[in-house]
Amino acid sequence: MTTGDVALRLGVAPATLRSWDRRYGLGPSGHQGGRHRRWTERDIAVLERVCELTAHGVPTAEAAELARAAGDVPKKVAEEVWALPRQSRSASSGTGDTPTDGTATTHDDADARRRVRGLGRAAVRLDAQLLDELLTDTLAEYGLVGAWERVMSPALRSIGRKWACSGDPHGERYVEAEHLLSWHLSTALRRSTGFAATATGGRPVVLACAPREGHTLGLEALTAALGDRGVPVRMFGCAVPTGALAEAVRRAGSCAVVLWSQTRSTADPALFPLAHGPGRGLKGSRFHPAVLATGPGWPPRPTPGIHRPGGLTQALRILEGLVAIDRREGGGEGE
Repeated sequence: MTTGDVALRLGVAPATLRSWDRRYGLGPSGHQGGRHRRWTERDIAVLERVCELTAHGVPTAEAAELARAAGDVPKKVAEEVWALPRQSRSASSGTGDTPTDGTATTHDDADARRRVRGLGRAAVRLDAQLLDELLTDTLAEYGLVGAWERVMSPALRSIGRKWACSGDPHGERYVEAEHLLSWHLSTALRRSTGFAATATGGRPVVLACAPREGHTLGLEALTAALGDRGVPVRMFGCAVPTGALAEAVRRAGSCAVVLWSQTRSTADPALFPLAHGPGRGLKGSRFHPAVLATGPGWPPRPTPGIHRPGGLTQALRILEGLVAIDRREGGGEGE
């Protein structure tokens, strides 16, 4: 493919591709006689990985290095290295129509891609009413987990990739569309469940963003999914100060603590001992809750004793197991 064709396919400017070629060696490798070089499918796959990683806050130089390295290892291993939600890549790789929670579905990838594009176009046009309609319909058709993994999260990454690859020197193009989409995603998630804030039967799950971390949507999706399953939660939102996090864990008497980090700059392993307790359980007994490091900011290899789920479905599976064990053992509420 020509540079113009690839730029159109990825939704980036041709100048951006030429800049990546000069700076990071991400150029086309195909040759046709004495004509211009052409991009191969392997070249384009590397570019797609770079766009995914930069949309998650990874610097372009580092994303280029990771993407090139991933091209030399099996796809499954590359996905584990990135620790990105699996379903976000299925639309482009054609991995079938089974969602990551293992349940059957009649929705194919074409339908999911259509919904992703629809959300993106509505956000760019700043059409709030259409966004609400599309999100309500998607949640009804796919369920909360399926909607998040197959449509909502890919749509957010897609529009984030738009501004990251727009070539705007100020980095502000399409930001208003991303903010609008984020707001409506958050609203849709809150409408979809009661969050089970008053649910009983076991200790609650504490969810909090790392200090200085302002991105909450991934954590909101997990909170909504837990609430949908009747799991008691305490959601503290963005940028929770270190001392407040430790106090929340102690007072809530939680069976598990979920820490979200969107970028590497906010992923601080020093938080793990604080989140690990101790807290207060039944009759003031002291215990150490399990800790889950979630979000693309954390390193792919987990710290010993710390759970590192690769996406929403895996996080739910771990937490439901922990909650079930806690309920069997008769865990009580905190203060």
